[in-house]
Amino acid sequence: QVQLAESGGGLVQAGGSLRLSCAASGRTFSRYGMGWFRQAPGKEREFVATISGSGGTTYYGDSVKGRFTISRDNVKNTVTLQMNSLKPEDTAVYFCAASNYGGSRRAGDYDYWGQGTQVTVSS
Repeated sequence: QVQLAESGGGLVQAGGSLRLSCAASGRTFSRYGMGWFRQAPGKEREFVATISGSGGTTYYGDSVKGRFTISRDNVKNTVTLQMNSLKPEDTAVYFCAASNYGGSRRAGDYDYWGQGTQVTVSS
């Protein structure tokens, strides 16, 4: 069982930056692939980024590639999403998730989810 708690969301102007963090419980954090997803009102949940258990492999959604960076600290049991050059279309609730299958772009491959943190980007 893994419990996840996101933090770091907020309101930022377009072009600004935010850093999201996800703290995970449990002693086997490094065995899980971790991902970030987001969901805007009236839209489906969208893949943002994923990182393998070791941190050696990362993948990004096309809409955030080159602007967002995912990283993890397997000692502190945290995963971070650094978001730069934010756009109004990045506005959404951002969710952290853990997968027994390693890094994945598919929400269905994730077994544990956080409650989400709101990110709002003003124009």
